[in-house]
Amino acid sequence: MGDIVLRNVTKVYGPAAASVLGELPTGVTKEALLARTGHTIGVRDVSLAIEAGTCFVVMGLSGSGKSTLLRHLNRLIEPSAGEILFGDVDILRLDAEALRQFRRDRTSMVFQRFALFPHRTVLENAAYGLNLRARSRAERDANLAKAERWIERVGLAGYAAQYPSQLSGGMQQRVGLARALATGAEVMLMDEPFSALDPLIRREMQDQLLQLQKELRRTIVFITHDLDEALRLGDRIAIMNGGAIEQLGRPDEILQRPATEYVARFIEDVNRGRLLTAGAVGLEAVVVRESDATDAVLARLHGQPVPVAYLADAEGRLIGVLTQSTLRGAAFGSTLRALARPVPSAPRSTALERVLPLTLESDFPVAIVDDGGRVVGMLPKDRIIASLAAAIAPPARLPGA
Repeated sequence: MGDIVLRNVTKVYGPAAASVLGELPTGVTKEALLARTGHTIGVRDVSLAIEAGTCFVVMGLSGSGKSTLLRHLNRLIEPSAGEILFGDVDILRLDAEALRQFRRDRTSMVFQRFALFPHRTVLENAAYGLNLRARSRAERDANLAKAERWIERVGLAGYAAQYPSQLSGGMQQRVGLARALATGAEVMLMDEPFSALDPLIRREMQDQLLQLQKELRRTIVFITHDLDEALRLGDRIAIMNGGAIEQLGRPDEILQRPATEYVARFIEDVNRGRLLTAGAVGLEAVVVRESDATDAVLARLHGQPVPVAYLADAEGRLIGVLTQSTLRGAAFGSTLRALARPVPSAPRSTALERVLPLTLESDFPVAIVDDGGRVVGMLPKDRIIASLAAAIAPPARLPGA
């Protein structure tokens, strides 16, 4: 399907919406426009791109326009102005039949209140989207088998014959997730799907979504009013206020560099230690190999703000750390491996609250490693403390982070 692109999407509710569109660029407030004309701004000049295979989170308070924006993506709401592209398809140009097919085959939706059919079993609910396009009994039977596999994938093995009333809220939402996944739609639209769940169940559902997304790489547009949820799930986040986007960026960018006072107020009580990761705030590291000459390593460390180098094996895996003083005082013929000292390491996905204790074990910055144990950065203690204490400018993105 490709990326989803919105260009200057605007929605105004009222009897003569087209007549007031020209006022929006003047900065007229939602309240002022309503009081003077009786028209309400739902979405205001939104332009953004959602990369295929990523989870894009739209968050904001009630009335911010986030759910209205979501419903533009499958044209449950028609915009007053703008363009909406799914790859090379302009969905605003689709006729009624093409739009029905687009909704059925290329998008799926997960709702806040589950939206299950009470008179259908779990299996029948999960297969509903598939069976909308079934043309024979054999195809419907195959769809039931496919839906049952998705029921098992979302943790409901053994519940296929149950009815929604026999399930907890969290289990019902798992059925809704299975139904959305079963269709194979490239884009999943999720409208505050976990907000009605208890905190523990909500966390479990977030974990499950993250695991499924790691495997499936669907394009997900996820609506929430919960900042912790947005920061945890989103590859990128748009924060909305009054129908407009206040800030758009990666979670670490928003946490470390809020663009407006409104966003700053949003994030002021966030537990940074739990949400920021080593990869998000780490610095580039000097990585050397055993075959490198001591003088060459010293030359690379010259002028570095943190003059340490990380010794790695032929595959890039961490061996230890080298300092300027150790290298300068090395006896003739000493190998870099013999000079290297132990240093703690942390995967780049590790939360800062778990990295900070590692700094107590060593005088050197913690090495940041990827899933294969290869060194991709470093994290000094003062960098961690600054990240936890206040907003700091995000560094260049570490490789693969």
